[in-house]
Formats: sequence, structure tokens, C-alpha cells
Amino acid sequence: MIGKYLRERLSWILLVFGLQLLLLFVAAIDRTIPFMPMLYIVFLSILGFGAFLLIRYPKESRFYQSLAAWDDTYDLSVIAAPESPLEGIVMDRLSEQTDKFRKETSQLVAQLEEEKDELMAWIHEVKTPLTAMRLMIDRMGDEPLKEQLHLEWLRIHLLLDRQLHQKRIPFIENDLYIEQVKLEPLLVQEIRELRAWCLQKGIGFDVHLPVQEVLSDAKWLAFIVRQLLTNAVKYSEASDICVESGISPEGQAWLSVRDKGRGIDAKDLPRIFEKGFTSTRNHEDHAATGMGLYLVKKAADSLSIRIKVDSKPGGGTAFTLFFPRSNAYVHTLGM
Repeated sequence: MIGKYLRERLSWILLVFGLQLLLLFVAAIDRTIPFMPMLYIVFLSILGFGAFLLIRYPKESRFYQSLAAWDDTYDLSVIAAPESPLEGIVMDRLSEQTDKFRKETSQLVAQLEEEKDELMAWIHEVKTPLTAMRLMIDRMGDEPLKEQLHLEWLRIHLLLDRQLHQKRIPFIENDLYIEQVKLEPLLVQEIRELRAWCLQKGIGFDVHLPVQEVLSDAKWLAFIVRQLLTNAVKYSEASDICVESGISPEGQAWLSVRDKGRGIDAKDLPRIFEKGFTSTRNHEDHAATGMGLYLVKKAADSLSIRIKVDSKPGGGTAFTLFFPRSNAYVHTLGM
């Protein structure tokens, strides 16, 4: 800060030194003025000016030092009181802009909350006609048409479900209930929902669950599994999807979803959980949104679930969820 202070006062410093040099120049050309006493006076003046700068530095820089250390909480009380009229102008403008920003931010937050509530309400309202459509489709006699309609219904259902959970993700901590979740009924339910899609693509499931229970939140774990199964079905064709569970050498329960689809390029693996990232190899896939795995990672982090991905192009992909042990979960969440 002292360097900046000296640069700020550079014009004044140059003026003082210039005046002292002028005095010496006049004494040098005017024989009536003794040069050595004038040199002594200039020397004392410079010493006094230096002492003046040292004394003024803490007072004049206090306001700007507190301003430089100001964090992003927009709390103006941490800034030192202005020591000069110019600092007062800066403080007044800061106060005005901060108050304006807070007001605009509050309005935007309220608007976003209102839009979120409206969207959530709309999603829940749409589920009613979707349920009615499902019942009507189930009663149809034309099997080929029935399967096609059920597949389109499933796509709409999955899109709405993902949108609903996307809006809930920021508040997931308020919606968690940690318990021992039974894996088999959860997987059976999710696989049953994807039945029409799997039949169309000739995909089966090989489920092997030596570990039957994991510590997690049933609703959000179902969402994570749903997204992984949906991705596996989406990128597979006429093959089986393997779902397994087990215990790691570290004593953690794990659940793996492995497909035999197109796989993921090695250069894409570090980015697959980024928001909006789809693929560099299949960038023309306009149906991909890059949101599914992003939401999976956000939900998994909140549940203290570690995700491991193994994949290679053309060799399929395996997503493995490592669940926390009870003591690790309590430690992580501070319960």
C-alpha cells in the first residue's frame, strides 16, 4: 500500500523536490545568496517533508486499506470512517450503490423465487394429465401404437422429473432424510419405468445385489440411479446393462451401473459433470443437454456419495457410487 500511496502523491513529491532544486539553482547563480546555508536549509526541508509523509501515511491510507480488504458481504461498517472530503464522496457513492444493489438483488431473488414456485406448481399440475394419459395408454389395444405412445410419455415424464429436481437441488439439504435404503425395490421401480424404452432398443438388465442396503436418502438416491440408468439406456443398443453392488476394501458399500454403449472419450471424462457439457466426439447430438450428470454430481455431493467413472470409446461406461459409512456420514454433515 505504501508504494501506491507514494505514486498517488508523486506530483506533490516532485513539486517539493522541484522547488528545492529551484532554490539551489538560484543560490548557485546569485553570489549574494550563500550556497552552503541554502543547501543546509534544503536538506532540512527534505527531511521535514519525509517525516511529514511518514506521519500522514497511516491517516491518509487507512480508509483505502480498509476498502482494499473489503469482502463481498457488502457490509460498509467494516470500512474505516472517511478522513477527508474526497474520501467522504467515495463513501457516499459506495453507500448509494450498495443500497441500490441490495434492493435490486432482493427484487431479483423474489422474482426468481416466484418463477421457481410457478414452475414447480406447473410441473405438479402437468403430472395429473400425464397420469391420466398413462392410464389411457395402458388400456389401449393396439400394442405397437401403445408402445410408441408409452415411450413418448416416458420421455416427457423424465424431462419433467429432471426439471423438478433441478429446481430442488439448491435446497437439497432441507429435503434430506438419511436412512438404510433397500436397493432392490428401488432398482425394480426405476427399471420398470424404463421398460418401454428398453423393449424398443432390445436392452435387458443383469442385476446382482449382494449388498441389499445402503445409507442414503431414498428419494434423491432414486433420482441419481434414474439418471444413470437413463444415460445407460440412451447410449446402449441391443445389450444388457449390469447393475451390481458390493463392499470396497475400505468398507464402503458401492453400487455400479455398467453399460456396453459407445463409451466416453478420455479427454471428456474430467468434464462430464460440468453443467451443460455434452461431448466433443458427438457434438451434433442436439438431444443432449449436459444437465443429467451435472445434477447427479450435485445430488451425490450433498449425500456424501463419491462417484467413480470407468469408460473407453466403444467399450461401455461404468458409474460406481461409493456410499458413506454411518460414522463418516455423521462426520461429514456435522450431525
